Amino acid sequence: MHAWLDLLVRALIISVDLGAPDYLAHAQEFDMLAKGAGAQVVGTLTARRQRPDAAYFIGSGKVQEGVLLAQELEAEVILFDQPLSPAQQRNLERQFNLRVVDRVALILDIFALRAKSHEGKLQVELAQLQHLSTRLTRMWSHLERQRGGIGMRGPGESQLEMDRRMIGGKVRLLRERLERVQRQRTTQRRSRVRGGTLSVSLVGYTNAGKSTLFNAMTRAGAFAADQLFATLDTTTRRVWIEGAGQITLSDTVGFIRDLPLTLIAAFRATLEEAIQADLVLHVIDAASPQRDEQVAEVDKVLVDIGAAEIPRILVYNKIDLAGLEPRIETDAHGTICRVFLSAQQRLGLDGLRSAISQFALNMENNATSIPNIQS
Repeated sequence: MHAWLDLLVRALIISVDLGAPDYLAHAQEFDMLAKGAGAQVVGTLTARRQRPDAAYFIGSGKVQEGVLLAQELEAEVILFDQPLSPAQQRNLERQFNLRVVDRVALILDIFALRAKSHEGKLQVELAQLQHLSTRLTRMWSHLERQRGGIGMRGPGESQLEMDRRMIGGKVRLLRERLERVQRQRTTQRRSRVRGGTLSVSLVGYTNAGKSTLFNAMTRAGAFAADQLFATLDTTTRRVWIEGAGQITLSDTVGFIRDLPLTLIAAFRATLEEAIQADLVLHVIDAASPQRDEQVAEVDKVLVDIGAAEIPRILVYNKIDLAGLEPRIETDAHGTICRVFLSAQQRLGLDGLRSAISQFALNMENNATSIPNIQS
């Protein structure tokens, strides 16, 4: 975890508009990420570009404007809302004489801040080391080509190789530990399957209200807050649903646009609950102006982790904020496919229970209708 997260720090955000139609939503989301990381946002500098500048991402004139603004606002850190190359980050830090944290590093830091379980901490550390190892390589590549020279003679180059080997060794160790955790999860899952327990996973965009819904359904008391990535560790509880019997309900990490690829890979074990579920409840913030874009982002990640084919029910949460009434919607076959509810106000939960019960009954009927063919 970065030291600057330990205290509330004065942060200047540099926001880059590359002409994308969802730029405003992207900028608002980054502001929430910054505050979630413990930053006091003292100002925002917006730069408009058609394409990133190779040296600074933003133009040199904008950099100088940012340097003056950072000094005026007494900023302690620069938060950049785009992923930076190691060279761009280094160049910006030299100009600002401050630490520059890009979008990827900020998300990694928030994950490090919020992870509570042993598994979650392992996954965050793995993602951070993978991120660091690529930056070490790229950061020093221009010096390695000089085959020695000032600052690269003797122990300097050896130290870099030692750092690389240490990081590589730690990454291998973390992967082995995570594989053990994954095997334990698989064993637990098999025992649930043998017991005939229906497995249901909550997925959705970060801050859609998954943990609040999880608590409303299970009375588990899982941490829920109006912030991005309030939940990082998968929590599973058993709950009785009339007509479905005992089911397992899992609350998973929220998704976000442009999630760093290292995190998708590192958190695959956590998302195994979603991959192996019998039913996925896709929780949607019905009051969000970016609702459709957020649904698309979640669908994209579900494809990435191999969960796209799992039966899914769309759960529109926060209807109290959207001015909607609790209701259910069915498809052409009479199957409940959408549920509108408010987990916070505990409105419409019976509709969700009915949807789960109907799914369990259909699953049971399909299972009994398949002939048992023995070789």
